[in-house]
Amino acid sequence: MKKYMGFLFCLMMIPSFVFAGEAEIVTLDKCVDGDTANFKTSSGTVYKTRFLAVDTPETVHPTKEVEAYGKEASDYTCETLTNAKEIKLEYDDNSDREDKYGRTLAWVWVDGVLLQQSLVEKGLAEVAYLYDDYQYTSLLQDAEVVAKANKVGQWSDEEPSSEEVSKEKESIDEDKKAEKNKKRNFIQEFFDNLLGKIFDLIDNFLEKIINWIESML
Repeated sequence: MKKYMGFLFCLMMIPSFVFAGEAEIVTLDKCVDGDTANFKTSSGTVYKTRFLAVDTPETVHPTKEVEAYGKEASDYTCETLTNAKEIKLEYDDNSDREDKYGRTLAWVWVDGVLLQQSLVEKGLAEVAYLYDDYQYTSLLQDAEVVAKANKVGQWSDEEPSSEEVSKEKESIDEDKKAEKNKKRNFIQEFFDNLLGKIFDLIDNFLEKIINWIESML
């Protein structure tokens, strides 16, 4: 009986995240913004993933202006994921696997640390989109209370100046422009190589015709 009670006590002492939902190890494919990123699985499948239960200020929304602390949130998320030794996506049993836009919904663990919690602690995200009792909701809510009390990040009393917001927007626009130029250069290089191969084939074909004509004379 004592052994049985001891076993139950040990079970009670195990952290709750041990009994969390399905999880898989992934690698970063592409940074998107503060609460979204593309991850690649071991099979090569790429998931555009929306971080569960948080919302960061906007930087790439098609109908919204760049919001204060959006660039900071995006930079922090990208830097954290880029430098990660291990990234794990954990799927919550009480959440849909995908949202209405087809993005995967998951908890994101970076080297054993919950990324959503780190964002909230730094005032770079707020707890949002809670449609059920998710696994780590209480952790995020507690972190948000502390962040608000300490007035960090977006909870600060100091409103960023219009000049600072403008600089953030310019920086993001430059990043978008660089990405667009990168894609344009790739396409141009592809077609240049393709045209080069076509011209080589035409030259070889014409040379063979000329040689054949010369052999007939």
